[in-house]
Amino acid sequence: MKKLKPFDYVIIGVVLLVLIVAALVVTKKNKFSKSPVEATETIEFEVMFKGVSLTDNKIPFVAGEKSFITIRNVPYTELEITRVQFAPKKYIVQMPNAKTPFLVIDDPTQPFQYDFIITLKDEAKITADGAVAGGNKIKIGMPIVLEGYNYRLGGTVSNVMIPGWKSDNSQNSKPTQENNMKKDDRE
Repeated sequence: MKKLKPFDYVIIGVVLLVLIVAALVVTKKNKFSKSPVEATETIEFEVMFKGVSLTDNKIPFVAGEKSFITIRNVPYTELEITRVQFAPKKYIVQMPNAKTPFLVIDDPTQPFQYDFIITLKDEAKITADGAVAGGNKIKIGMPIVLEGYNYRLGGTVSNVMIPGWKSDNSQNSKPTQENNMKKDDRE
């Protein structure tokens, strides 16, 4: 048998190291092979469109139909519209009555202006940081464009709903702001 040279020991060491790393990756015992995706779920998210000019009697969005979406100026796919909510622009009128200090009515100066909330459904990967669809994290405030046969409107995500996953906020409550300011001692 030939005598091994120092270079041969280096080659044997590298081969053993590669085999150990491969075994760790296959058994998922290292921190590098851990996938950030916890699950794949069907999510729903709401997109708000403010001040949409609409002179036709028909609403362009229909629940059950599909609409093509663009996320951050990158075309994504067609998604199903699951719910459509809309209201005409509102106007606040101050009232002299102490019990009802103001009244909210349709704005007569903008008769063709509407606000829409469109709910869309998609399959998304759920990570510790939220839902990911089309390589983008779906979060409140993200710009989205919906495009259909006779419309192309830009809006922002206003709610993300992941069924079965815990949420810190109740879906029926309105956002609140806690006042953490201390009162001045002089008052």
